[in-house]
Amino acid sequence: MKACNVLLVDDEEEFASTLAERLALRGIQVRAATSGDEALARIAEDTPQVVVLDVMMPGMSGHEVLRAIKSDYPRVQVILLTGIGATKDGIDGMKLGAFAFLMKPVEIETLLKTIGDALNKTESEVD
Repeated sequence: MKACNVLLVDDEEEFASTLAERLALRGIQVRAATSGDEALARIAEDTPQVVVLDVMMPGMSGHEVLRAIKSDYPRVQVILLTGIGATKDGIDGMKLGAFAFLMKPVEIETLLKTIGDALNKTESEVD
């Protein structure tokens, strides 16, 4: 996979830090945020190519964050993470412009492939 700047957003701090570490070990430049507000602030500071976003978060929901990202940064690709049994949340997110949705717990190889696909889409839109 080419160099990639990813923002991981999940209110479960332990999950976010573990997943960020696993992605970093695979050469992905990754930052983490634990709330929607923090995510939007980080995006404004340094816009990532891909955002991996939890749907169910307290305060600003993943869908609200997705709407804000797509409004202000339409070329950023968003991969939603949703809990098992929450397929409707993922489908609703796709309607809002998400690139993909994956079920938690996500296999790291599945996530890496989806990030790579999202990165390829971002690069193809530049051409």
